[in-house]
Amino acid sequence: MMDTLPDVPAHHQEMVACSLGAALAYDVPANILIAVAEKEAGKPGQWVRNENGTFDIGALQFNTAYLRELDRYGIKAADVAAPGCYPYMLAAWRIRGHLRNDSGDVWTRASNYHSRTPHINARYRADLVRRAMRWTAWLDKHFPTHDAVVDVTPYGKR
Repeated sequence: MMDTLPDVPAHHQEMVACSLGAALAYDVPANILIAVAEKEAGKPGQWVRNENGTFDIGALQFNTAYLRELDRYGIKAADVAAPGCYPYMLAAWRIRGHLRNDSGDVWTRASNYHSRTPHINARYRADLVRRAMRWTAWLDKHFPTHDAVVDVTPYGKR
């Protein structure tokens, strides 16, 4: 059992702890990954049907459209839907790909996790920035040496 994180509600403990570990493992900004996890707000085992016939699965609402890409690694929907930190690792892997390979500023690229459609991305991005700034304040308070984790400059503007 892990120690509890200060100032984090009980229902967000796993989200924050798993996001921090995944951010470190995949070299993505912790504030962004925590904000995405909070914004997606899914639950383990949850399947949400989208208008286009795909599903968003699990805590990180991972879209089934991406499962085809993951299938070659043996990753299945059950892995994405599972409780624990593995779904956060998958999300961090995907976000890292967006940050490294997509165009636009860091917030647009991170918001591509949700949608590349410009008006949907813009709406998601505005809320993501607000949430990430709040998590930056929390990280600054509790992890004063985290700067290397949340620094987005390695990805630069594309």
